[in-house]
Amino acid sequence: MRIRVINPNTTWSMTRLIGECASAVASAGVTVEAVSPTMGPASIESHYDEALAVPGILAEIARGEAEGVDGYVIACFGDPGLEAARELARGPVVGIAEAGMRAATYLGRSFSVVTTLGRTRGRAWDLASTYGIDKACRGVHACEIPVLELETSPDARERITQACREALALDESDVIVLGCAGMADLCAHISDAIGAPVIDGVAAAVVTVEGLVRLGLRTSGINEYATPPAKAYTGLLSGFQLGEDPAARSPSLGSEIGAAAPHSLPSERSRR
Repeated sequence: MRIRVINPNTTWSMTRLIGECASAVASAGVTVEAVSPTMGPASIESHYDEALAVPGILAEIARGEAEGVDGYVIACFGDPGLEAARELARGPVVGIAEAGMRAATYLGRSFSVVTTLGRTRGRAWDLASTYGIDKACRGVHACEIPVLELETSPDARERITQACREALALDESDVIVLGCAGMADLCAHISDAIGAPVIDGVAAAVVTVEGLVRLGLRTSGINEYATPPAKAYTGLLSGFQLGEDPAARSPSLGSEIGAAAPHSLPSERSRR
């Protein structure tokens, strides 16, 4: 089994960390491939960042489909491009916010999210509502550490731990969900420090994808997640054009913007 973990930002040191945490929970015989797109933002901390990360995510999904990948994890807590990715992939695609929040509901009646910047709190609330688990979410809290500083700030771990401790007390919640893939290696330390379950969405998503693949389940291609209708795309997006004829897709996307053009995208027939 091959699971591709896509870090939607282009910071490779973070991708390596995410890959290590993902591999640690995968079963024997499961290959975890951590990748970053060749185009996109260095970190994702705004709606603008998130929107511009999506083409790179979809290019990685398309490449995975051509290479026979069985399932995918989108390793950003905003779950960017999740539904579009499900339209392309035959196997399951799971975002770390959905996986982390759902896992939390198995371990307690309520949970709190601790994320990076306060400006991203609304997105976490939106996702909890979209996934139908907002009633279990008692609060979303920010430690005000920019994503890239998670790797460089000497006191990042203790600041995040303290934010988790305060969220647990303030919200009277049962479980903490870490709201950034860059926090993936902190679970054990924080859980020991605060005495409560702490969930890393990367690990939860990898285990979820692995379980779905083992059950022989694939993304439904019947209605909303059916392959999108073929149409023309222009300019920098011309390489993302879908259609029965592979020649209709631009072969020059990679040379134009430094990204591998999507290829061998699934047809409706092959996904059912």
